[in-house]
Parts: sequence; structure tokens; C-alpha cells
Amino acid sequence: MSNAIYQVPVPHNEPVFDYAPGTSERAQLKNVLREMSSQQIEIPLVIGGEEVRTGNVGQAVMPHDHGHVLATYHKAGPAEVERAVAAAREAWEDWSRMPWEARAALFLKAADILTCRRRSEINAAAMLDLSKTAHQSEIDAVAELADYWRYNPYYMMVIMQPQPANVPSVWNMTEQRPLEGFVFAISPFNFASIAANLPSAPAMMGNTVVWKPASSAVYSGYHLMRLMQAAGLPPGVINFLPGDGGTVGEPLLTHTDLAGVHFTGSTGTFHRIWQTVGSNIGHYRSYPRLVGETGGKDFVLAHTSADVPALVTALLRGAFEYQGQKCSAASRAYIPDNLWPEVRDGLVAELETVKVGDVADFSNFMGAVIDAEAYKRIVDYVELARSSSETRILAGGEYDDSVGYFIQPTVVQTENPHHRLMEEEIFGPVLTVYVYPENEWERALHLVDTTSPYALTGAVFAQDRRAAHQAVQALRHAAGNFYINDKPTGAVVGLQPFGGSRASGTNDKAGSALNLERWVTARTIKENFCPPTDYRYPYMDEG
Repeated sequence: MSNAIYQVPVPHNEPVFDYAPGTSERAQLKNVLREMSSQQIEIPLVIGGEEVRTGNVGQAVMPHDHGHVLATYHKAGPAEVERAVAAAREAWEDWSRMPWEARAALFLKAADILTCRRRSEINAAAMLDLSKTAHQSEIDAVAELADYWRYNPYYMMVIMQPQPANVPSVWNMTEQRPLEGFVFAISPFNFASIAANLPSAPAMMGNTVVWKPASSAVYSGYHLMRLMQAAGLPPGVINFLPGDGGTVGEPLLTHTDLAGVHFTGSTGTFHRIWQTVGSNIGHYRSYPRLVGETGGKDFVLAHTSADVPALVTALLRGAFEYQGQKCSAASRAYIPDNLWPEVRDGLVAELETVKVGDVADFSNFMGAVIDAEAYKRIVDYVELARSSSETRILAGGEYDDSVGYFIQPTVVQTENPHHRLMEEEIFGPVLTVYVYPENEWERALHLVDTTSPYALTGAVFAQDRRAAHQAVQALRHAAGNFYINDKPTGAVVGLQPFGGSRASGTNDKAGSALNLERWVTARTIKENFCPPTDYRYPYMDEG
């Protein structure tokens, strides 16, 4: 490499294809869907760039057709976990010293491979594996991931630039070093972009990574791993390790060389990770960085001045897109009684037009929930709504798992603002509404702020500017991403850095420099051009 000071291209957000009837991208995606669904593949581990098969296998199935096997995948055992750590350690020697601009170029290339050559493949993988509609897959697996791989290199450049002040004869410098050891990336099922960003963000900053994908998202994760390899990812920089959580997680979390954890998943799991690291704190070479985005119980609060059609649309999209399986999905709503009849009627009427089914049918708005475990958990909440004396189901409430894990979008009204349905994370297509007296706006603000332990996303609908300002101030700690007259989902990289606090995580905003800064550690260097040659100070002169 030359000694030039490189400038990363100014990033732009990837345009989102609409897959409208008659478009070439729609025809191509449908062809790729048919081709990929007709094949059953074998998915190995990837350790040190090599494919590893253990013989201990699981199955990847379509959630909307759970009898259809997409792949068999090999699971890691203790030997493979140790091998992955060794591969990460070996790769670290060269990768951590590679110029930052070379690492940036790799992921910029990955973004272009994704958008120019593998768009349909990655879209189809997410649709088949995660039961995402074409639109939900496009904004996630393509657009958001491309945005991560274009904005993060730019943010890395920005992080490298700040330098300390100088005084005569002294040059002060700061460099950003990768962490010593490996980063353990634990990714969720629900977003392919997050699944790829969790290992690639630390890797971009010069770290090596052991990546455990969610067991229900191994198929899409493997396609993403292959894409990064196609962009030139060196062996061992990211090691792909599907397997059981305890088998993979426990030895990695207690390993001496653990340098950090990049996590998205449940609050309970993150608590256990933190406890494990805390109980082993004297065992590590350095203090591990713990970065986690966890659960949510995201709210929509309407003021008496809210625009009802906009509110209804936001509730429907915010609660039910991707079957409510977004950590940002609207799960609780607070509606004043003067607006409630119109909101209720509008919401129920619109939901009657919503179709649920196979995502290969582009007329469907929703697919299936991810697996049998999720299906049972969500159904239990639906039945709670059906049986409770404090709730009634206004729309939906039906479910069927005979072919796929289908649950109809369900709206519940409760008389108790502290009902379990208002407080607990459901992670499915269930929206619970509490109707408050129109003259109790301040009480509603307090309810929203204090009802849930989570603080991920939230939204207020108000045409009254004073009311909107009140909500912004009163709810300043209730959501890490706050929306005014918009649904609480759909954060865009570079525009709305994403993350929450309280029980929702460490708020190390994905899609910003704040997250990337966690994966480096600074070193200050001072060079004295004219060092003293006498130990004596002037005050010592008796003169």
C-alpha cells in the first residue's frame, strides 16, 4: 500500500426495490425462489476457511412449510469450538495489522457483490429461511446489510482521524488497536442484516470473530458467510459455528482469550452472558467488551390531536410486519377514548384485508412465525387474551400450525394498563391496546414510561406540537429510538442509529461510529524531540 491518506467513498443508502408486478427484479426473484426451494443443501461449519462436518446435524426448514427441508447443517462440538478459537488466534496476527483501508475495501466489495450479483440469492435465502415477504427481505437482507457494509467503513475512517493536541518539541499521537483475543458474535434469527453485521463490524475494525448464528437461521447465515468469503475474507477472520447454545457458548464465554461479545437476542440470555463473564472476570487477558441489543416492549402513544389514518397505518405496519418478530415492533398502544372508536374500526377493517401465508405468494402481507417454540409461546399469549376477564380480542386470535407456523394478526383491548400483555415481550403478531381518558394525557405519559422494563423503541402521534414536545421530554429514557408521527420500526443505517437501554441493551448504536468504537482500544504515543538531559528542576536552585 502507498503512504497516501485514503478517503472512503461517502456512503449512500441502498435503494429498495419494490418488486411490483411486471418488474424484472420480481421475475428474477421468483425464479431464484423456485430454484433454491427445490434444492436441499448441506451446511458445514467454516473454521479457518475450511469446511468442517461433524456428523451431528440439524435441519433448516421453511417456517411457512415446516415439512420442507432446505438444508441439513452440522453442529459444532467442544473440539470444533477450540479449533475455531485457535483459527481466530492465528488469523489475528495478520488481520489485526492489515491497514484499515484494506479491511474497508473488503466490505465495500461485499456490499457491491450483494447488491449487484447476489441480490436475489440473499433475498430468497431470507424469504425461505425466515419467512419474510419480498419487501421485508429486501429492506433487511439487502438494503440494510449493504448500508452496514458501506457506512461502517466510512465510520471507521472517521474514528481513525482524531488526534490529540501538541506542544513545542512534542508530537502526540493516538492509534486505534483491535482488541486482544477474539470476539464472540451471537446473532438472532429475525434480521439477516444484523446476523452479518454482528461478526463483520468487529472484523472490520481488525478483530477476529467466532460467529454463532441462531439455530433457526443457519441457512440464511451460511449464504451470508459465503458472500463474505467471495469478497475476499481471509481464513479464520470470521469462523462460522452453528450449534447448541450451551455447547458453543459456555466454552467461548469462559475462554481466556475472549475479548468481546457482540450480541442480539433475548434479555434473559444477555443477563446470563453478563453473569458468566462477571464470574470469570479475573480469568481473561483483558476486560471483555459486552455489547448487546436485547428485548423490547415497544409502544405507540396517541394524543387527542393524532391523525387517525396515519395512526392506524402505523399500528398495522408497526405491529404486524414480519409477524411482529422485530425487537422494535409495536406491542402496546395507548389511545385516548375520544379517538378510540375511529381507530378501532379502522384497524379492524384494515386487518380484514391482510393476507397471511406462503411468502412465495407476493399478495401475502405476513408469513409464518419462525418455529414451533415461538408458535407455542405466542399462542399461549393469544389464549391468555381469550381467557382473561380484563381483555378481549378485537381482531385475529386464530392460528394453525398444520402446514406452517401461522398466527393471524391479533388486536387485544385491555382494561388493565399493567396486564401481562402490556408488560411482557411477546415477539409475535399481537398488539394490546389500553384506552385512556382523553383528559389524562400526563398520566398516559407516566404509564408509558413506567410500565415496561424495556426501552428500545417508541412512537408518539400528535398534531399538537406542545404535546409532541411533552412526550419527547417525558419519555426521554423510555426508548433509544423515538418516533414522532411514525411507526416505531424501520430504523435506517446512517439515518437512525439503532439501540436501546434499560432492559433493551447497552445502546451501542448499530449503524453508527458508536458501535465500531467498542471494537478498538486506543493507544497514546508521545514523542519528545528535545528530551531533558538534567534531572534538576528550576525550583531546586537556591540562587
